[in-house]
Amino acid sequence: MEKTSLPVAVIGAGPVGLAAAAHLLERGLEPLVFEAGPTAGAAIEEWRHIRLFSPWRFNIDAAAVRLLEASGWEAPRPTALPYGGELIDNYLAPLAALPALATRLETGARVLAVTRQGMDKTHVRNRDTTPFTVRVLHSDGETRDHTVAAVIDASGTWSTRNPLGTSGLPAIGEEAAAARISSPLPDVAGRDREAFAGKRVLVVGAGHSAANTLLNLAALAKEAPETRILWAIRGASPSKTYGGGDADGLPARGQLGARLRRLVEAGKIELHTGFGISSFKSLDSGVTVGAVDGRTLEADVVVPCTGFRPDLDMLRELRLNLDPAVEAPMELGPLIDPEFHSCGTVPPHGAKLLAHPDKDFYIVGMKSYGRAPTFLLATGYEQVRSVAAALAGDREAADTVQLELPETGVCSTDAGTSCDVPATRPAAGTVETGEAGGESGCCAAPEPVLVGFPTGLAHGRSAEN
Repeated sequence: MEKTSLPVAVIGAGPVGLAAAAHLLERGLEPLVFEAGPTAGAAIEEWRHIRLFSPWRFNIDAAAVRLLEASGWEAPRPTALPYGGELIDNYLAPLAALPALATRLETGARVLAVTRQGMDKTHVRNRDTTPFTVRVLHSDGETRDHTVAAVIDASGTWSTRNPLGTSGLPAIGEEAAAARISSPLPDVAGRDREAFAGKRVLVVGAGHSAANTLLNLAALAKEAPETRILWAIRGASPSKTYGGGDADGLPARGQLGARLRRLVEAGKIELHTGFGISSFKSLDSGVTVGAVDGRTLEADVVVPCTGFRPDLDMLRELRLNLDPAVEAPMELGPLIDPEFHSCGTVPPHGAKLLAHPDKDFYIVGMKSYGRAPTFLLATGYEQVRSVAAALAGDREAADTVQLELPETGVCSTDAGTSCDVPATRPAAGTVETGEAGGESGCCAAPEPVLVGFPTGLAHGRSAEN
């Protein structure tokens, strides 16, 4: 079968996956989008109560906007900071509903594996010209193979959180205690309230996911005073979580850290530093969480805010070239490794840098950053614009990539998700601005300079982490 007559598989119908489909359509290519969830943006649906740091103008893709505007869609106010739910309701859902995309989107379709048709990863002859086979478990319960010309994996990392243990492995007893461990960004004051009100809640992690949950728990505790909030971090100090306060380049993020600091200092949140988790022991009344140094904490529920990692199992039969540390494409990995990069810039990158030994296979979006929690949506949009150009044979457009990156100032550490997410709901009386202006800060969103999209590095580890 001629590859040129086959569609391009896009795995994931999140913001970057749908943007990939839009760019493919503009290039005259046929996308086939597989989304494991029931709707587009299913992962974001789980944190729809969380507000993004970056304003609307940096969270929508140009090709997607062109499709939407042709249908009469009106763009949100560009300087406003959207909640996850607004990103779905005002952008992703209308985009996915457009006939051009709806007819090419399969929901409830979980990709189980990707390989070359008729050959495993050990076979080399005619490999580059052989179509791909994408094995999919569909919503009707049947597993079917789809033959495609190329594959763009935009499946993200939300479904694969990092374990709570200190060595990259689950702590002893962690799997057995799964019933006591929540999702990474629970809606503690809303739909998940019953699981947290009046309970002993242990939040683990030192990034913005943890900060959001802690602040929302503190609000819950005002209504349910018996709620006890514990916070455990590996590092010796929470200072990076607190961020830069008024000096932060993104005001919403600065407010987040300042409010958290006040709650800890007031004793509303019980902070435990240097707490590397080694074990879980399930009890009828809750769970005992043990630290490497022998300390223990008792909790009814544990919230894991320890970050995410890519699911690479479905790619086992492909030839990949991944950085051994962060599991990003080899050339990108050292540039985003949080072990060494607290702040800095990511050079412009597109199809050329994202390519793997298996020709016409690309990992894009959050998953392309592997274990590095420093991704911005604008970066993913530029990635898929370049990849679509490469698949269409327009190497000049594919290689002409520009991301104008600000020098970053105040940084945070170990966020459990991308730099775009999250910022908490503002407190009563708090004025929250959606204008990032020209200030530069970690993951700041200044006005574009020349051609490009702003992004940045954040959440780098320090010697004390």
